[in-house]
Amino acid sequence: MDILIDWLILTVAVWMTAAILPGVHVKSFGSAFGVAAIFGLLSWALGWLLWTVFAIGTLGLAVLLAFITRWIIYAILLTITDKLSDSLKIDSFGWAVGAGAMMSILGTAAQRLT
Repeated sequence: MDILIDWLILTVAVWMTAAILPGVHVKSFGSAFGVAAIFGLLSWALGWLLWTVFAIGTLGLAVLLAFITRWIIYAILLTITDKLSDSLKIDSFGWAVGAGAMMSILGTAAQRLT
């Protein structure tokens, strides 16, 4: 049940991010479910690897600046999701960074409410 709630929260975060940021485009609310699924699977499969690479590559600075590191990792994962899905279009990596920040904030707020 927790996985379904997290998926729904991520779906709403993707949809709201696309509605607010002009450089992020999702075809419809329904397609946001697929985008959230791809993003979630990538986050599960690659998130820990990217986190480890950043932590080692910055000699631990990434751990101290975890909030910023999460934004960058989300931006990378969103860029990969954009390449894998026809339902998501991100105009540039800068928009991906902004979308990663917004999704992180919206997701954290929604999880605290539930």
